[in-house]
Amino acid sequence: METLKLGFLASHGGSNVNAIIQAYENGQLLAVPSVVISNNSGATALEHARSAGLPAYHISANAHPDPEELDQQILHALRKHEVNLVILAGYMKKIGPQTLHAYSGRILNVHPSLLPRHGGHGMFGRAVHESVLQSGDEMTGVTIHLVNEEYDEGAIAAQFEVPVMPGDTVDTLAARVLAQEHFAYAETINRIARGEIDLDKL
Repeated sequence: METLKLGFLASHGGSNVNAIIQAYENGQLLAVPSVVISNNSGATALEHARSAGLPAYHISANAHPDPEELDQQILHALRKHEVNLVILAGYMKKIGPQTLHAYSGRILNVHPSLLPRHGGHGMFGRAVHESVLQSGDEMTGVTIHLVNEEYDEGAIAAQFEVPVMPGDTVDTLAARVLAQEHFAYAETINRIARGEIDLDKL
C-alpha cells in the first residue's frame, strides 16, 4: 500500500492537527503529515504546522471570493503536496465539489459523539455535548467518518466510546471527549495504513 500523505484542513486551534503531528514525530504514526490548510490566517493549526516544518497555507474567501476558485486553490495545494488522505480537524467550512470529487472516499472528519446520534447541521463543539447531556445518554464518544455532501452523514470508519459521568458538565465532558479524539484520529489513520480499515468498502 502506498504511503499515506496527510493534508489537514483546520479553522481554529487545531489540537487534533497537533496531536497527529506529535504522533508522527514520536514514531507512532504510519502516515506522513504533508500540508496544513486553514481558512483562518490566525489559526493555531497553522502555527503547529510551521513549528513542525510543514507547509502552511491560508486559503480563504477573503482572497478568493469566488467559491469555485477557492475550491480550486485548496485542491491545488493538496495535489501539490501529493496528499492522498485529507484530514478535517475543526474545519468550519463545507468542502467544495471539486475537492470532494477528487478525494471521494479519502476525506476524514472527526465528530465528538457516536453518530448518528447528535450529528447534523449546527452540531459541533459545545452544542454536541449539551445535546448528549440533555438526552441523558450514558455513553458518548468519538466518530471518525468519511465526508460527503451532507453534514455528518458519510460512512463511519471507526468509533471510540467515552462514558458520561454523573455530574458531568459540558466542559468536563468536552475535555474527556477531546482527549479521546487525539488518540482516536491517529489510531484510525494507523488502522487505515495497516489495511485494517478499507475506505473503499465502507
